[in-house]
Amino acid sequence: MPTFDQAIVRTGGKQYRIEPGAVLRVEKLPADVGATIELGDVLLVGRGESVVVGKPIVPGAKVSAKVTAHGKHPKVIVYKFKRRKNYRRKRGHRQLYTEVKIEKISA
Repeated sequence: MPTFDQAIVRTGGKQYRIEPGAVLRVEKLPADVGATIELGDVLLVGRGESVVVGKPIVPGAKVSAKVTAHGKHPKVIVYKFKRRKNYRRKRGHRQLYTEVKIEKISA
């Protein structure tokens, strides 16, 4: 299996452009800290000028990543207000995330 130096993967309903050694925060994944996971929805892989685009995913492509941490993003305040109606609602939300370090991209 050849290795590639960049890819686009889909996880948690979002797409991320990655390369080996990159650290990114994705939506919470059910894995322990220190575990190695595989991201299977690889949409594009490339090395230099050669690029392979999937339809919608690249067959046989895998991204290996190591889970480094779990945590919560900063709080987002949701404030609803209607003037002259005495209507005010304030809610906060902190989204959970998993921090992963990309180890290898193969196809």
